[in-house]
Amino acid sequence: MAKKDVITITGARENNLKNINLTIPKNELVVFTGLSGSGKSTLAFDTLYAEGQRRYMESLSSYARQFLDRVGKPDVDKIEGLTPAIAIDQKTTSKNPRSTVGTITEIYDYFRLLYARVGVQHCHKCKKVISQMSASDIISEVAKLPEGAKLVLLAPLVNEKKGSYADMLESLVHKGYVRAMIDGVMVRLDEDIELSKTKKHTIKVVIDRVVVKPENKERIAADVEKALKESYGELEIDILNHKELGIQAQQIHYSEHNACFDCKISFEPLEPLSFSFNSPKGACPECDGLGLRYALDHEKIIDSDLCVEKGAVKIVYGFNKGYYFTFLKGFCAANKIDIKIAYSELPEHQKKAILHGGIEEVPFLWKNHEVKRVWPGIIRIAYDMFKDEKELADYMSEKVCNICDSHRLKRESLAVRVADKGIAELLDMPIGKTYEWFNNKENFTHMNTQDTQVAAPILNEIRERLYFLFDVGLAYITLGRDARTISGGEAQRIRIASQIGSGLTGVLYVLDEPSIGLHERDTLKLIRTLRSLQEKGNSVIVVEHDKETIENADFIVDIGSGAGKFGGEVVFSGTLDKLKKAKTLTADYLYGRKKIEYFYRREQDKYIEIKNVTINNIENLSAKIPLNNFVCITGVSGSGKSSLMLQTLLPTARELLNHARKVKKVAGVEITGLQHVDKVIYLDQSPIGRTPRSNPATYTGVMDEIRDLFSKTKESQIRGYTTSRFSFNVKGGRCEKCQGEGQIKIEMHFLPDIMVKCDTCHGTRYNQQTLEVFYKGKTISDVLNMSVDEAFEFFKPIPKIHQKMKTLVDVGLGYISLGQNAVTLSGGEAQRIKLSKELSRKDTGQTLYILDEPTTGLHFADVDRLTDVLHQFVELGNSVLIIEHNLDMIKNADWVIDMGPEGGSGGGLIIAQGSPETLADEYEKTGSYTGEYLKKELALHNN
Repeated sequence: MAKKDVITITGARENNLKNINLTIPKNELVVFTGLSGSGKSTLAFDTLYAEGQRRYMESLSSYARQFLDRVGKPDVDKIEGLTPAIAIDQKTTSKNPRSTVGTITEIYDYFRLLYARVGVQHCHKCKKVISQMSASDIISEVAKLPEGAKLVLLAPLVNEKKGSYADMLESLVHKGYVRAMIDGVMVRLDEDIELSKTKKHTIKVVIDRVVVKPENKERIAADVEKALKESYGELEIDILNHKELGIQAQQIHYSEHNACFDCKISFEPLEPLSFSFNSPKGACPECDGLGLRYALDHEKIIDSDLCVEKGAVKIVYGFNKGYYFTFLKGFCAANKIDIKIAYSELPEHQKKAILHGGIEEVPFLWKNHEVKRVWPGIIRIAYDMFKDEKELADYMSEKVCNICDSHRLKRESLAVRVADKGIAELLDMPIGKTYEWFNNKENFTHMNTQDTQVAAPILNEIRERLYFLFDVGLAYITLGRDARTISGGEAQRIRIASQIGSGLTGVLYVLDEPSIGLHERDTLKLIRTLRSLQEKGNSVIVVEHDKETIENADFIVDIGSGAGKFGGEVVFSGTLDKLKKAKTLTADYLYGRKKIEYFYRREQDKYIEIKNVTINNIENLSAKIPLNNFVCITGVSGSGKSSLMLQTLLPTARELLNHARKVKKVAGVEITGLQHVDKVIYLDQSPIGRTPRSNPATYTGVMDEIRDLFSKTKESQIRGYTTSRFSFNVKGGRCEKCQGEGQIKIEMHFLPDIMVKCDTCHGTRYNQQTLEVFYKGKTISDVLNMSVDEAFEFFKPIPKIHQKMKTLVDVGLGYISLGQNAVTLSGGEAQRIKLSKELSRKDTGQTLYILDEPTTGLHFADVDRLTDVLHQFVELGNSVLIIEHNLDMIKNADWVIDMGPEGGSGGGLIIAQGSPETLADEYEKTGSYTGEYLKKELALHNN
């Protein structure tokens, strides 16, 4: 290859990389693979991408750089042929409750523009198309106000716009106006008014102040015309005595532009902000554009199975709550409410009275005095008792907003229609259906010529972006879905679709396992998408373990041969044909020289039964999950796996078995069979800690044993050192300069902050006196720097520590160091550390383990080891339930429950269940995609 067609890396030493030299082709699809922890991500993200970012930053001025995230120079001698780089990883999911799939893909921006420009306004009350009001119509409406109404007639001039408006205010004075309402405050125009030009302002000039009475009829008419002329057709009336007159609204807005004559409602002209739930112009006023409201959850404050006397009303029963409890009993006595029967058996009107209060004073004895009070109701008492928002939050739950029905927008905005569809209807459709609707040209044939011309470029942008989302396997999600509920894999595929739409060329794209969360059926779709990125003239580097992706790559780089300090070397680089002859773990598993096989096929005799599940896309579903088995829940993305397992089964199991409080359960569901297990353990890939102080030693608890061991040495006994002396989290034994972190952050202003080794403790975390204590020739710092494999041998004579080390080795983590910063651990490593912690505990043989895609980030060899560990759990009598797409894992399950047949509204059903062989043999009859791919996989496996 010519020099200009390649990227050449010389001397890469970042993290565990061992002075790597590598040449990879440009403008091709390149896969980096290898064991978990071997250094793939370090080479792809921390070296190639980081250097691309750094070079871009260096091209900017020092002034600009101080406002950007700064990237340090990776530890590499030289990289040649590098092009501008974009990273698409799994850590970019928005945690903002205001973000949706529509906003992060920017499709919603085009929706807002479409509805603002060609939308037909309808009245949100009577649903009729609204029409304009003339000046005479407005005069007539104002004249209908009750006699005696004190009015302030205002002409709106500026609405939430930046500027000082000095010329406008001076002009108003020359026109003879005396007062104006500026930012909600009434001011005299002859005073000195200075407005900040950098802040948004709202200005309304006062046309007149007048009382409604017959003799003022002509004056009011003249005022209305004057206001409409001054503000180009807008009028606002402030009714000062609206309460006295029994008028609900204090302010009424009239417009010559839009109004519903039947409902007497005026509407502001449409603009894109009318459909923004992040702007007061578009957001639902009840939920402030969140679609959800927090309200007191009756189930959290009432135990319906108890009677009032025995504590049915939980928040007023117990220690130091005697006043309210006595008050409640007095209220019940006065209203003949039986406090000795279960709350659930009380008549509805009595329950309502307890919750919402009465209107008459009731007597009760308090501290030997008769007191008379009006019972305010438990809800009001809860708000009075828990002034602290955090305490109150414990008794509250998210409720769908009853005004916008979770659609976040004002009712006026939701009533606007394009091609007879409201914006909420499109946001609630799965993307696949939305794409079909926009692609059907007949839906837009009713538009007039002008609207057709205006809508054409907007519709083209929407269609193109929807197609890309559809093409990366996201047809099942909706544009209105909360971004917080999107998985890392889904977020990554959304960003891939956005990048294809950008049309960039000559870019280096670096992706981190984009196949995560994808069913085998959709993997080829994803590969086509990656190809389209590459065919536009871009270089695409994918860190991946998926077999299909590796087989479709132009060039493969295998990092190994082991993980951690045993990895960091290129064990193979070349084409797929050459990989077949290579002697690497990847090649061995890829070509069947090594196989993952644990065919136990246990019997099914005890079950957990879940009945009447209705949540998300699942409706009235029932399922049976065999216990003492290794069970896989499968199905295409969005078919309902997580809804059934994590949102339905897990919360109930946690509450019943682990006595968890404040769990969010699915209403109306009946679950039986949980009496056969004694606890539930959910193991996900969330970090084991979010600070540099967290590490595998502290998380597994082995650090306590090690500290205890050091405190019992002869030197510690002489010096009087206790276990706390060997903690790097408290004063005493740690280095105080770095406070036990071993590193100090140096702020560099417009250069990246630098983490430097502490010059006092030299990265050991401890002070000199602590490091003078040795156990078998090793300091506490030496022990933290040991790999798990080294510690496994070193602590053989200490059963407690040795056993914990063995469990870490068993899950394939022998390469990590005991003191490794938790922030640097991958999701797969974090999950396996959690697994090892469970393995090291005394087993009861009756635990239900639930795991969500445990093979994420794992190489074939890691999956092999993990499958063995999970079967060990089952062999001890436990039950293992995993949500999974990986065929190597699925084919080794005892029982498979396949959901589908499609994602989103096309899913939510159990379409097949049984052994992997059963699913494979019956896939044509059941329509199971999992069965179809299992058929091929089992055929390959048996050859």
